[in-house]
Amino acid sequence: MREWVAGDPLVIERGEGVRLYDTEGRAYYDGVSSLWLNLHGHRVPRLDAAVRAQLDRLAHSTFLGLTHPPGIRLAEELLAIAPPGLARVFYSDNGATAAEIAVKMAFQYWRHRGELGRTRFVTLENAYHGDTIGAVSVGGVEIFHAIFRPLLFQVYRAPSPYCYRCLHNGESPAGCRQECLTGMEEILARHPGEIAAAIVEPRLQGAGGMIAAPDGFLRGVRELTRRYDVLLIADEVATGFGRTGRMFACEHEDVSPDLMCLAKGITGGYLPLAATLATEEIYEAFLGEHSEMKTFFHGHSYTANPLACAVAIANLEIFREEGVIEGLPPKIELIRERLAAMRHLPFVGDVRQAGFMCGIELVRDKKTKEPFPVEERAGAKVCQAARERGLLIRPLSDVVVFMPPLGSSPAELGEMLEILAAALRCGDGEGN
Repeated sequence: MREWVAGDPLVIERGEGVRLYDTEGRAYYDGVSSLWLNLHGHRVPRLDAAVRAQLDRLAHSTFLGLTHPPGIRLAEELLAIAPPGLARVFYSDNGATAAEIAVKMAFQYWRHRGELGRTRFVTLENAYHGDTIGAVSVGGVEIFHAIFRPLLFQVYRAPSPYCYRCLHNGESPAGCRQECLTGMEEILARHPGEIAAAIVEPRLQGAGGMIAAPDGFLRGVRELTRRYDVLLIADEVATGFGRTGRMFACEHEDVSPDLMCLAKGITGGYLPLAATLATEEIYEAFLGEHSEMKTFFHGHSYTANPLACAVAIANLEIFREEGVIEGLPPKIELIRERLAAMRHLPFVGDVRQAGFMCGIELVRDKKTKEPFPVEERAGAKVCQAARERGLLIRPLSDVVVFMPPLGSSPAELGEMLEILAAALRCGDGEGN
């Protein structure tokens, strides 16, 4: 905070398309989709109109014991596009609460089944599921979570499929995948009847460093959870709604989880909203007589806010009627080709991509993979250089994140990637 206050804080006044404008009138490409939220751009007429129309009807009403048309319709539309088997929707406000709800649901599900020993969770190293205490407990990013360790509940951490820095078998993606799955299976086998669920970010671990899992890893996790009879929670908060090239990242490997967490892009980046989707089997475990007290006691003041639900419905209409998913492959290939050209830069150690989700890991030495000292702030310097050239991006330590809106045109993507390359060259002595 001291550095931020002493620097040149950027005050954003308005947005239009895939650009943001500061109070001085300067334009910037929104290269991280306003923290991975924005899908179609800013001031999208259809999304604006949905909010205005709902505002003429109802801004908010509690969802506790009541319901409303936007909440009903959105639930129906989410289930229509979700992986098979997901049948019920529980609304909340953000990604952390969606994950927290999934963890609590999984725990309570087994209590209702009479399996009281299932109190533990399996998560991955480098996992990030949000900043509430429960979500932090199942997380695994030391820089974010270490200080809170005395407050957290115990979990079992399986190896992260971080192929670039794989401590287990980094010779090939297939070897890394197998070693990581073996590590997870060893945990599941050692603790029968103790684990409630495994929680994973499908396809790519976001805040942990944009770590792209090898093909087949997610399917392997699903097979293990079935073999050892534990639930699978898929945290699609960052990866959902087209980010990886499919509506949901689980679709790449035909995986259907028992619980799925949604947020971020659910409203196209307009308003806070989240949802935790569950199977009918999990839902039915909570049904009973009043005296049985099987209620899931979890609620939020703004659960299923009608304005947010209305714009989320409009967001899904854009996907459906404008063929958003169908139009992504050539854009994804363009990004892949441009990123590949950046691999030769001296301080670029690794380039990782899952659709529109990209991370460039900076290293001091490409041969040894030696990282930069923290005090050099290598990632932050690249992002500052990009900002000076009209592109807003953010680092995760020394992993530079590039995640533009899905609505970016090929020309806009090309310009953003040119700026990104120029910013990276600034770090190796070729630029200014």
